[in-house]
Amino acid sequence: MAARIYKPAKTAMQSGTGRSKRWVLEYEPEVRRDVEPLMGWTSSGDMKSQLRLSFATLEEAVGYAQRNGIAYRVERPKSRRRQPKSYADNFRYGRRDAWTH
Repeated sequence: MAARIYKPAKTAMQSGTGRSKRWVLEYEPEVRRDVEPLMGWTSSGDMKSQLRLSFATLEEAVGYAQRNGIAYRVERPKSRRRQPKSYADNFRYGRRDAWTH
């Protein structure tokens, strides 16, 4: 069974970077999910899909996978391009952009 090692992205509901600094090892599904006919719930017999291990560094996650003989693939995080902005820049004299209000 293969596993995926990645660093989770921050959710859209938070402004900080909480829970996005650790590396996560998740197993890829072996069995497809089935829809239960009566209630319409989705179920699976794959118990490893419920496992989610977190590690402080990438080396720890890769070491764990190698020690336990788990095939893995590493997904590197994309870099964020963000310019720091100041609220005071909206009212700066000689600003480059036109006023929108």
